[in-house]
Amino acid sequence: MTKKIYLFSLALVAIICFAPIYSYAKDKQAKYVFYFIGDGMGVNQVNGTEMYMGELEGIIGTKPLCFASFPVATVATSYSAFNGVTDSAAGGTALATGEKTKNHTIGMDKERKEAVYSVAAKAKQAGKKVGITTSVSIDHATPASFYAHQPERHMYYEIACEIPKAGFDFYAGSGFIEPVSKKDPKAVNVYDLLDKNGYIVAKGYNEFNNKYAKASKMVMTATEDANQESIPFAIDRKPGDLTLSQITESAIRFLTKDNDGKGFFLMVEGGKIDWACHGNDAATAFKEVMDMDEAVRLAYDFYKQHPDETLIVITADHETGGIVLGKGPYELNLKALANQKVSQGELSNKIGALRKAKSNKVSWEDIQALLKENMGFWDAVQLNEKQEKLLKDEYERSFAGKAVELKESEYFKDEPMAAVAKEILNDIALVGWVSGGHSDGYVPVFAVGAGSDLFHGRMDNTDIPKNIIKAAGY
Repeated sequence: MTKKIYLFSLALVAIICFAPIYSYAKDKQAKYVFYFIGDGMGVNQVNGTEMYMGELEGIIGTKPLCFASFPVATVATSYSAFNGVTDSAAGGTALATGEKTKNHTIGMDKERKEAVYSVAAKAKQAGKKVGITTSVSIDHATPASFYAHQPERHMYYEIACEIPKAGFDFYAGSGFIEPVSKKDPKAVNVYDLLDKNGYIVAKGYNEFNNKYAKASKMVMTATEDANQESIPFAIDRKPGDLTLSQITESAIRFLTKDNDGKGFFLMVEGGKIDWACHGNDAATAFKEVMDMDEAVRLAYDFYKQHPDETLIVITADHETGGIVLGKGPYELNLKALANQKVSQGELSNKIGALRKAKSNKVSWEDIQALLKENMGFWDAVQLNEKQEKLLKDEYERSFAGKAVELKESEYFKDEPMAAVAKEILNDIALVGWVSGGHSDGYVPVFAVGAGSDLFHGRMDNTDIPKNIIKAAGY
């Protein structure tokens, strides 16, 4: 009798102790997952953006971004399998699959022998709808890491051809870098391949609105006349340009349409933070971070409607540029960056257009007027003698009638006059840069919602998708 009572007591303790844990895990499981990746967005890109926004409001300190206000905040390492500094392919693969690999490798192990599968693929296997979106091309390294398996990130055509194999529900970005094979002229066009596999292609936000209701699978790009490699920087945006917020909003609408309560997984890449940082363009980079935050706010609005079923995770694949906030004096002057009206690349385009219009006979006064309009020089931004001499010397080199040696960064070849003007404004803002490449600086991790308690302590980038899988129960 005593033995029976003892066994009954043990059983009762087990029910009391473990039932709440099971109930909590079940109730808090993430049905809806948002995974935001700010390409190149290190800790100082976030902090610098918040300090910049604070200065615009007249305060010394930060004005918090939405995602940086999430209750869970930590950092992650980003090195790749064989390199202390990762590239976007290995970084993207780590964030997608939880496996470190060789630089330049997409969705394969470090020996480039076996495919490794992403959290998105596991979500699809679990019956969730899946969306992969970006502000750059859909075949670029980070989005590709979620659906493709190739030994080299620049195999753009081969990467794009894997979209139907993955079978995800929604893809979006600027377009495709190589919709036609360079190796085989007889190979099927990517757009024809998508059509054959049941994907409806919407070119632009308006076309998406007209087509999405009847589509079961969809690929959204920028309009046909727009740049297919990326959407414009936020600082350069014009009416009618596709935006990351429109892409995110479209993805949410598509993935919740006819969902039957199954849930979804959505990856959103703010890809052009990296591009701005490769060019050491602080004003453009901070505005790209702010622009991604606007997209995050859409996810956060969704979270507020489904707080017990939604997980939002924000991170980066690596830091770019080694940005430094402060250059000796114990102060910052980030508000000066607000006078920059265009990216370095767009300023370069304007200088090039001026060259063409004037048959290369551009006066110093012409350059002064252009820089005053687009950088605030000699108006809101006063230059000292040294800074003005740097501009004048570059003017004399650039317009001496000789061939101009363009300033190269990872994604752009710019007029040296534009590069010098940007460098001077960075200097006035007291922002420095270590390089035009990636660094091994910590990347931030922010989270809110169901399962966000898994994201704590210093992490490795490979931990992030593994914890998403746990939180969502894939």
